[in-house]
Amino acid sequence: MLQTKRSYRGMVTAPHHLAAQAGLSVLSDGGNAIEAMIASAAAIAVVYPHMNGLGGDSFWLIGKPGSAPIGIQACGRSAMAADRNWYRERGCTAIPGRGPLAALTVAGTVDGWEKAQNLSRRQHGGRLPMSRLLQDAIRYAWEGVPVPQTLHENIKKKRPELQDVPGFADVYLPNGAPLAVGSKLRQPRVADTLARLSQAGLSDFYRGDLARSMAADLEKAGSPLRLPDFERYQATLVTPLSLDVAGHKVFNMPPPTQGLASLLILGLYARRIANEADGIDHLHRLVECTKAAFRVRNRHVTDPDYMERAAVDFLTEESLAALDKTVATDRAAPWPDPSKHGDTVWLAATDRSGLSVSFIQSIYWEFGSGVVLPQSGVTWQNRGTSFGLGENDTNRLEPSRLPFHTIQPAMAELSDGRLMSYGTMGGEGQPQTQAAIFSRYALHGQDLQSTVTAPRWLLGRTWGEENNNLKIESRFDAGTIEAMRSLGHDVQVVGPFEEFMGHAGAIVWHPDGLLEGASDPRSDGVVAAR
Repeated sequence: MLQTKRSYRGMVTAPHHLAAQAGLSVLSDGGNAIEAMIASAAAIAVVYPHMNGLGGDSFWLIGKPGSAPIGIQACGRSAMAADRNWYRERGCTAIPGRGPLAALTVAGTVDGWEKAQNLSRRQHGGRLPMSRLLQDAIRYAWEGVPVPQTLHENIKKKRPELQDVPGFADVYLPNGAPLAVGSKLRQPRVADTLARLSQAGLSDFYRGDLARSMAADLEKAGSPLRLPDFERYQATLVTPLSLDVAGHKVFNMPPPTQGLASLLILGLYARRIANEADGIDHLHRLVECTKAAFRVRNRHVTDPDYMERAAVDFLTEESLAALDKTVATDRAAPWPDPSKHGDTVWLAATDRSGLSVSFIQSIYWEFGSGVVLPQSGVTWQNRGTSFGLGENDTNRLEPSRLPFHTIQPAMAELSDGRLMSYGTMGGEGQPQTQAAIFSRYALHGQDLQSTVTAPRWLLGRTWGEENNNLKIESRFDAGTIEAMRSLGHDVQVVGPFEEFMGHAGAIVWHPDGLLEGASDPRSDGVVAAR
């Protein structure tokens, strides 16, 4: 059984051990938590390419004890040429999920790394050059890494829909077969791309030779993205949403992410906290709070420039009280509502000063659009498939519009001064797993690693499945599962440690300098500590 890891000098948790170790090596070289996270983010883009990469988006929460956290929104807009008529002219009634037509938004993650490095240097004494921060990622891409089980299984599962997408088979189906577990995955084109970024600067991804090569490759493949879409892109600093939850201050990202839903779940649950975690009251209450929060999310959350109400309006005491009246107490409310899905990676880093980063990086579905660019080796995201082509869609496609994002990192300042960074991958499951971890640790006093290892649930659709029922890991008490069914929940019992429940983790900084960390046994990750 995994135990909570503890140290004093620095800590990184990631869903792949090589990414965590890349961040720890930066801390050992005198880097701060932001610099460590850039190194981990670059490394995991190489070692977990089905979940994230240079061709995707990312979001940052950066906090320090006693200071309000800062958010970095590194998500790309739709192509200026991409409107609803552009897709209709190509015979589309919906945006395709795979292939070049799914590659319609700029990749924001690399500029997010640059914004984070600038913030590190201006405010936190960062001094390590980008060449050092990308060093391990370049080595992993050039020398190769062993293929993990999750990558192999996802290649097999998604092969029918991806094998004919430009560039996919060359990387993931060598000799016509999925990469075998333990075989060596080398990505020399990605290594060259990272090496160029370390030498020419990250802005080359948007306004240099690399940008020109990627834009040309995307246009040739049939994507609506063009060079001007790259050149005008900038990641932005944003003010996180926040909410008092039983005396603790919880932070998450504003729209276009579903961070609002994460805060709403906890805000509703805190109005009637269960007597203990993981019993029928805890599980039923959180599931019903999820339904209420998701209805708000599905109706309102989109590019903030298109929202009729500001996200903060839903977090007032008056709004929470009104929403709480819709939460079923003694029966399961009807479900489903439309679901959101996607894959990603969540990581955290904290240094000895307490500077903390909660970070998430994604290409949306596993392997994103599936398009692998021939010159750079970059796999492009399909985040734009969350847009709709209907005139009345909440997230209808418009040129240069931000897509809806499932991904959102979380952070909390607890009432006793502890600073908690936590999160997970898992699309629809992210707000639910965040609620499970936070409520177990902060509200019910469980050990940190236990909050991550404990059985989880997921309301909604998972990878490649059509049903929207309530999936519950089999390690839950049988009496609790039957009680959920008696309340009217459509329960599906799944395996004891299901990957689709997410790869979660957490780091908690204590006022005396103690660090606690947890990683998910459902992943290939570790807590790396000094």
